[in-house]
Amino acid sequence: MAETLLSVNDLHVSYGAIKAVRGISFDIKKGEIVTLIGANGAGKSTTLNTIAGLIKPDEGVVEFKGESIVGVKAHKIVERGLALCPEGRRVFAQMSVAENLDMGGYTRSDTENRETIEHVYERFPRLRERMEQSAGTLSGGEQQMLAMGRALMSKPDLLMLDEPSMGLAPILVQEIFDIIKELNATGTTILLVEQNANMALSIADRAYVLEIGTIKKTGTGAELLVDDDVRKAYLGG
Repeated sequence: MAETLLSVNDLHVSYGAIKAVRGISFDIKKGEIVTLIGANGAGKSTTLNTIAGLIKPDEGVVEFKGESIVGVKAHKIVERGLALCPEGRRVFAQMSVAENLDMGGYTRSDTENRETIEHVYERFPRLRERMEQSAGTLSGGEQQMLAMGRALMSKPDLLMLDEPSMGLAPILVQEIFDIIKELNATGTTILLVEQNANMALSIADRAYVLEIGTIKKTGTGAELLVDDDVRKAYLGG
C-alpha cells in the first residue's frame, strides 16, 4: 500500500461571509494522479491555494508527509516538497525564461538549480530555445510550459496544477496532458484541477467532484468517466 502523501480533513475556507470550502476531506497517495473537478466557484482553486499556504483556512487539518502544514508559510511548504503551478500561469512577464526558472528554484542551492534547470530544458525544449526571451512574449502554451517548469525547479514530491489547459488550443492541451503523464511516470505525484473534465478523468487514478465547496462524488477516473451524473454535468453527455 502506497504511503499517504497529502491528507486534507474537514477543511473550511471563507472569503468574508462567503463559504468557499465547506468541510471537505480527501487524500493523495504517493505516485497518484488525483483530480478535482467541478463548475466555476466550486472551491477547487481555493482548495489548492489553501494547501499551498496562500490562504488561511477557517478550520481543518492539512498534512503533508505526515506533518501539519496549516499556518506554515508558503515558501516553507515549497521547501518541504509541495509546489503549485497557479491558474493563469502568472509568469514574470518582463523577466526572461531563464530568470523565471531561477525564481522557481529560490529555495535550493545554485548547484542544485543548475542540474534541475537542465532537466526542465530537456522536458521542455522550447524553453531552452527561448531562454533569453521575455516571458511575456511567449505563446499561451509556452507560458504554461514555463509555469510548469518553474514549479518543477523546486523538485516537488507533489505538484499541484491549477487549470493547466485553460485557454490553450486542443493540440496544446494534448501536449500538456502528455507532459503531466510523463511527470507522474517519473515519480511526481500530481493533484490536478482542470475544467476539461474528460481529459482530467482520463489520466486520473482517482477523482473528487466538488459542488459549492463540498465533495459530492468520488471514485476512480475511469468510474467517473462513465458516471451518468458526471457525464451530464461535466462531460457534455
